[in-house]
Amino acid sequence: MRVITGEARGRKLKTLEGLDTRPTTDRVKESIFNIIQFDVPGRRILDLFGGSGQMAIEALSRGADSAVIVDASLAATKIITDNVKSCGFSDKAKVVCTDFANYLTTCGETFDVIFLDPPYNGNFMNQAINAICNIDILSDGGIIVCESMRETVLPETNSPYIKGREYLYGKSKITVYRKEMR
Repeated sequence: MRVITGEARGRKLKTLEGLDTRPTTDRVKESIFNIIQFDVPGRRILDLFGGSGQMAIEALSRGADSAVIVDASLAATKIITDNVKSCGFSDKAKVVCTDFANYLTTCGETFDVIFLDPPYNGNFMNQAINAICNIDILSDGGIIVCESMRETVLPETNSPYIKGREYLYGKSKITVYRKEMR
């Protein structure tokens, strides 16, 4: 796994061994950033199920202003911290070890881009999307990028949150939600 382009291009990223994390493949990651390329520069990023931190790190490499990377696993947050440091983004990234629900209810800030790629064996995705919409931590015009299994049905949302297009890549599905400008 590596950073695809930008300031940290080519840097290799560490990931946890075993089946607890499922890193996004380079092909899917590149496709995601092709879809959202104009939504990243100068923006505030939240990577809610960080794993290795690769999505936030890729966004920082492509010009995002800052990122918060959240994971409930202490081992994962150590890997994320190492990856952030090795890519030179320690001054732009904050790594938080807590579960997603606790972070969402206590963060008190807004983000322009939120990445959601939770473990597939649970209802975390729907819970996170609903919490983000209810707590309203996405800035006007912001986006939520969800990576799920192809057959996962993601929730419809109410205005100002709009469920957009879904993109299929093998067994993975990318769904983009946007918050309308008010």
